[in-house]
Amino acid sequence: MKAIHGTFLYLSKCLNAHSAEFNTTTWHGGRSAFRTSTDTHMTTSLFDTVALIRKAKEQKTLTWEQIATHVGRSPVYVTSACLGESSLTSEDAERLAALLDLSPDIVAMLQKCPSKGTKSQDIPHDPLLYRFHEINLVYGETIKELIHEKFGDGIMSAIDFTMEIEKVEDPKGDRVKVTMCGKFLPYKKW
Repeated sequence: MKAIHGTFLYLSKCLNAHSAEFNTTTWHGGRSAFRTSTDTHMTTSLFDTVALIRKAKEQKTLTWEQIATHVGRSPVYVTSACLGESSLTSEDAERLAALLDLSPDIVAMLQKCPSKGTKSQDIPHDPLLYRFHEINLVYGETIKELIHEKFGDGIMSAIDFTMEIEKVEDPKGDRVKVTMCGKFLPYKKW
């Protein structure tokens, strides 16, 4: 399989912290977002990079769990990195690239600190509620991908649902353990 070419354009260094949108076509003078063997302009947006990773995953018929096992990390963490919300170590990025035939540019960018949770502008004001919002921003797409992979197309019920909150004692500082358990509801086909 040909290597998937492309690169992350790490926007956080280029954008003002208050910018909501960024037009990569305008920024790069309308150059191609993909690299070919004769094109030296390597300007792939985060959206394009995620699409390339998903395409490679699909072409190789791999699950996120299989990819995570190959990388040697949690499926939630690896999926989050592949969706642009977390970073990988050099070794992890190389293992991912070897499995998915990713370009060196993507390997380098998978190691950069991403701008997490930039997809939503709705922000709760209460600090505790904000943390749950932040978890959804950073891991929401990852949770969705993993649920769909395990169950198919559908949703987790918030009605036929339980949640438990536990205190886990830890010598480094007590931890909060939240367990959500909702019935899977497949979308009806007609």
